[in-house]
Amino acid sequence: MHLLEVDNLTKRFGGLTAVNNVSFHVDEGEIVGIIGPNGAGKTTLFNLISGFIKPDSGIVKFKGEDITGLSPHKIVNKGIARTFQVVRPFRHLPVIANVMVALKSPRGTKNIEWLKTMERKAADILEDVGLSEVMLEPAENVSHGDLKRLEIAKALATEPDLLLLDEPFGGLNPLEVNYLTKSIIRMHLDEPTRGILIVEHKLHALMKIVKRVIVLHQGEKIAEGTPEEIAKNQKVIEVYMGKAI
Repeated sequence: MHLLEVDNLTKRFGGLTAVNNVSFHVDEGEIVGIIGPNGAGKTTLFNLISGFIKPDSGIVKFKGEDITGLSPHKIVNKGIARTFQVVRPFRHLPVIANVMVALKSPRGTKNIEWLKTMERKAADILEDVGLSEVMLEPAENVSHGDLKRLEIAKALATEPDLLLLDEPFGGLNPLEVNYLTKSIIRMHLDEPTRGILIVEHKLHALMKIVKRVIVLHQGEKIAEGTPEEIAKNQKVIEVYMGKAI
């Protein structure tokens, strides 16, 4: 049984078909990337999986259970968490308090050990993503790269079995991208059964992390394979070079 199954998912906005009959899966412990030009349907696909919008047709299954169209908070409580392209911290709260808010979720609270306070667990999560040194700083005072890592920390606080990362490297400089890449790899090593699905434009960084890549173009899946296979795929090359496929 796959951890996540997406079967013939379709979403239209008026006359625009943003996601068109897309199918794929993510297995336990697998890191999968989703790439494609702007407007390919990547974020819409994430919104469908995480419950922020409902599909016109198709099915999303998580651990064999049909979760299609469930509300976001119910999907989080099933074990799927996501980040967003645009960071959404509680800017006036300290970084650690941002994570503690996420720990208030049902999944976050039920897994807090009786010998570990909420503050301690939040601090441990921040250490995992490299934010220990700024944990007491108000979120509005830290860098954009740190806010990206804070997004991941908040998602991790819900103890997800599947983590969706929406353009985690967006807006980061090369040093920040390198640091976050190492954080994601370390996070995966710490929880090797957790599945991770990543939407990203910075292909060089993404290909260092993922084992399998799905390519979207104009809402349709046009290719799937290893990073090496995708790099040689003629359809994908033509899409990124701006030619018709």
